[in-house]
Amino acid sequence: MEYGRLGNTGLMVSDLCLGCMTFGRETDEAVSKEIVARFLDAGGNFIDTADVYSQGVSEEITGRAIQGVRDDVVLATKVRFPMGDGPNDAGLSRKHITRSCNASLKRLGTDYIDLYQVHCWDAATPLEETLSTLTDLVRAGKVRYVGVSNFTAWQLAKAAGVSELRGFERFVCLQPQYSLVERNIEREILPVCRGEGLGVIPWSPLGGGFLSGKYRRDEKPPEDSRIAGAEEPMEEHWSRRATERNWRVLDAVGALAEATGKSYAQVAFNWLLRQDAVTAPIIGARTMEQLEDNLGATGWELTEEQTRKLSEAGALEETYPYRFIKNAQRI
Repeated sequence: MEYGRLGNTGLMVSDLCLGCMTFGRETDEAVSKEIVARFLDAGGNFIDTADVYSQGVSEEITGRAIQGVRDDVVLATKVRFPMGDGPNDAGLSRKHITRSCNASLKRLGTDYIDLYQVHCWDAATPLEETLSTLTDLVRAGKVRYVGVSNFTAWQLAKAAGVSELRGFERFVCLQPQYSLVERNIEREILPVCRGEGLGVIPWSPLGGGFLSGKYRRDEKPPEDSRIAGAEEPMEEHWSRRATERNWRVLDAVGALAEATGKSYAQVAFNWLLRQDAVTAPIIGARTMEQLEDNLGATGWELTEEQTRKLSEAGALEETYPYRFIKNAQRI
């Protein structure tokens, strides 16, 4: 596995990040520990979880899995979503962030978090309150770096401006949904990340499993698949995946998988690794078999021509004002 800097920091992370959302949910503790051990043995050092995953159980399992190697791991977790029924048990207020950070530290069995991420924008809390609280956690030594997930471009830009103006800690990375079948961040969010020096850590890099190769046109998704169980509001709902554009993308992935001798997932991951600003896609294996397949995404590269073909298969439609601005550059 190779390593790169996380955004504009000096922190080195592996080019794949192990996501622990399945720990304590689809994956029991014994297998979860095996997955962590194999990931570390393969050279990975970047591990991501969140307090809300299985309501804290994922953090507990992750913490026990890295005992003895804690300082070799870049450990990331998140805060934002409900961890109780009280009025202050969710959001990005000073009270909720401070209490949640202390709870995460306890569950993870550590005295510091390498990367503490805001899990989603909170319209009810002033951004200055959130950023000042995160800054205090860094100065207290409980957190090393701060990041964000699920923000729009203007929200990222505003956060960067407020941090610059007020002397708060700057977000160093963004964790967005990004894959061959979900590329909307290419319009404005990725340009902001490049401009502000934010590393990009894509979640759902296989489109909720759609790019694994087990789905077919005119067939219902397998009953045991994640997509089959996805409810309408969820990003990987079948209506969002089973589109003609996405089937074209899947055909292109399949053709390259056959040509390269790699799996569908390995091809999809490798495309992401070749995208500008991407630091480390998050692999979310439920089983050891899935992990081994995902680890095969590194150590080789698609050619420029192969990468171009995949990009063209699911290219975003040019819309206003992007189309207008592009044409204006010719004048």
